[in-house]
Amino acid sequence: MPYLILMLLTVHAAQGQVTYWADILNNGFKQATIVQPSDYEGSVTCTIIRKLPAEKSQKAVLYVHGFNDYFFQEEMADRFISEGFNFYAVDLRKYGRSWLGHQKLNNMRDLSEYFPDIDTVLHTIKSEGASKILLSGHSTGGLIVSLYANARNGKEMFDAVLLNSPFFDLNAKSMLKKSAINYIVKRAEKHPETTTDSGISALYGESLHKDFHGEWSYNLSWKPVEVPPVNFGWVKAIHDGLLKLSQGLEINKPVLVLHSAKSVDEKKWSEAMFGGDAILNVDEIARQAKNIIGPYSIQSIPGGMHDLILSRKPVRDDVYTTIFDWARRTVK
Repeated sequence: MPYLILMLLTVHAAQGQVTYWADILNNGFKQATIVQPSDYEGSVTCTIIRKLPAEKSQKAVLYVHGFNDYFFQEEMADRFISEGFNFYAVDLRKYGRSWLGHQKLNNMRDLSEYFPDIDTVLHTIKSEGASKILLSGHSTGGLIVSLYANARNGKEMFDAVLLNSPFFDLNAKSMLKKSAINYIVKRAEKHPETTTDSGISALYGESLHKDFHGEWSYNLSWKPVEVPPVNFGWVKAIHDGLLKLSQGLEINKPVLVLHSAKSVDEKKWSEAMFGGDAILNVDEIARQAKNIIGPYSIQSIPGGMHDLILSRKPVRDDVYTTIFDWARRTVK
């Protein structure tokens, strides 16, 4: 019976119809599981999360999360809804709600593996009445969205792109050393499942979750403070995606790139974690963003954390002001 249900969900998704039920967040959030074609680990799903405004709207936003992440940012959804957007998010395959027991959490070998998940959700959003769509991505989600927009050039199902601290630099202070990356990329072809330390400090997770120093509540099994090892295949996929970025990505829709005004690299807990990007080199984000071919703008956010919308409240209020001032001009 469960298999039959999943097959029906697959058919409905292909026809632009999905079946929603109450999401784990409650508070008006609904979710739908979409079965995708199996891959090298077996069966695959992605999950649509939706919350709609009281009044019908033809505008929508699709949020794509980052690495070691999933959608839990209720405040962000409500801010978009207050601006008249239908809110949608996707838990990509092997993340969060979409993580299946036989899969390695967060695993992938090519960033294009996520394109069918984004296609599916955008088709669903269109079928549910939205005619104007803002496509938004955070961190690795920002890199995925950028590559996706380039790949769908001329066939876009979206009208603008928002990048929140996009993962435009693998060689950041908190990530793997350049010499190690070169070795891993060479080994990844024959040994994609070999694992290596992600290099991401647990301090960032501690700065977010309410059980440590942060203010947010989320599932620590889906977004652990201690970031799990990554596969060689994952590292190569990111490396290959950044290579494509360096060669230029053609995105013919308006793009807004947001990043913190500074990076932080603390070795032990410090309040400084609340005032900068503890994951990426913000100078590299700004530099690599200039490889976007099309109408883009780049803006730094003083005091912003890596996930800008999880920054301290005065900062994230500034982030939302920046986003919606731009969105009113680009998503009409």
